[in-house]
Amino acid sequence: MRLLHTSDWHLGRSFHRVNMLGAQAGFIGHLVSVAREREVDAVVVSGDVYDRAVPPLAAVELFDDALHRLADLGVPTVMISGNHDSARRLGVGAGLIDRAGIHLRTDPSAAGTPVVLRDAFGEVAFYGLPYLEPALVKDEFGVEKAGHESVLAAAMDRVRADLATRAQGTRAVVLAHAFVTGGEASDSERDITVGGVAAVPSGVFDGVDYVALGHLHGCQTITERVRYSGSPLPYSFSEADHRKSMWLIDLAGDGSLTAERVDCPVPRPLARIRGALDELLADPSLARHGDAWIEATLTDAVRPADPMARLMERFPHTLSLAFDPERSPGDPDVTYARRLAGRADQEIAEDFVLHVRGAGADEHERTVLRAAFDAVRADETVREVAR
Repeated sequence: MRLLHTSDWHLGRSFHRVNMLGAQAGFIGHLVSVAREREVDAVVVSGDVYDRAVPPLAAVELFDDALHRLADLGVPTVMISGNHDSARRLGVGAGLIDRAGIHLRTDPSAAGTPVVLRDAFGEVAFYGLPYLEPALVKDEFGVEKAGHESVLAAAMDRVRADLATRAQGTRAVVLAHAFVTGGEASDSERDITVGGVAAVPSGVFDGVDYVALGHLHGCQTITERVRYSGSPLPYSFSEADHRKSMWLIDLAGDGSLTAERVDCPVPRPLARIRGALDELLADPSLARHGDAWIEATLTDAVRPADPMARLMERFPHTLSLAFDPERSPGDPDVTYARRLAGRADQEIAEDFVLHVRGAGADEHERTVLRAAFDAVRADETVREVAR
C-alpha cells in the first residue's frame, strides 16, 4: 500500500506580514497532483490542519476545497486534529464526510477504532490519535498522572489491543501529533510542555508498522518506522535550512517499507544574514539572496539610520530586522538591576536609548523625554487630588 504522509498545514497562518493563503492553496494542488500521479492508495494528515482553533473564513474555504478535491480523486484520506486545531470544530460532520472517503479522527475515545483499508495483501488498519492534551484526556485513558507519555501509552495500548483481535498479518499505521524524543524543533511550533516534559520516547509506538507524526515542522526520521513529514511551508526563519517535503511510504505485504521524500513547492527561499549594514549592502556573496525572504541581524555598534529602507533596496523581500551590536570584550558585565540602582527615571530612559541605538540621546531627545515624564507626573497628581 502506498501512503502519502503530510501534516502541519496551518491553514490561515501568515509568515511575518506575508499572507500565505495562496501558497497554501498551491500546496493543496500539489498534494492532489502527487496523489494522482504517484498512484497513492491513501493520504494521511497528522494534525494542525488549521493554525488556530477558530480559523478565518478563507482558511475554512481552502480546507473545504481540499476535502472536495481529495474525495473527487477517490483516494482515501485519514486526518487527525493537532494542538492548533479545535478537535470539535474540525470533527463536525465527520460521520457524513466519512462516506466520501475522508476519515476525520478527532475524538480521543476512538483511538482504538481504526479506518480499515485493503490492498492485494490484505487489510491495513489506520489508527488516528488526535493531539492528546494530558489534563483533558487523563480520565478517558484512566491514567493517574497527566503527562504526554502516560496518555499516549494508554492510547497505544488500545491500538495494540484492537490489533490483536484482527487477522494475522494485518498491518497497522498510526497517526499521532506529539513531540517524540530525538525530534528537532523549530521556532514555529507551539510549546506543549507539561510538567517540564514535552517529549515522549519513540518506543511508545512499538508494535505497529508505520507511525506518521505531526507537530514538528522539519521533515525527519526518528526511526525507520517513525517519521515526521514536517510542515509543507515555512512558518519561521528557524526553518531556513529545511527542505519542505512529504513522505511517500510503500508498505509491503510483510510490513517492510520504503520511504521517499517528495518535495513541496515553496514561494520563496529563506535566508538569515548577519553583519554591519554597510557590509551586508556591499557583500557580493549575498547576491544569491536577492529574491529570498530575509531575516537580517545588524551588528553595527551604533544603530544606522533607515536600516530597513536601505536593506530593502538590495533585498526587497526583507521581513525581519534585528539588532545585536558587537560589544568590546572590556564591557562590564553588570545586571540590569544594578544599572538601575539609584538612577532617576530620566537617566534610565537615556540609558535605554544608548542601549538600543548605540549612541546617547541628544539635547532635543532629552527635552522630549523630560516633557513626557513631567506630563505623567502631572497626570498622577491630578488623579491623586481627585480621590
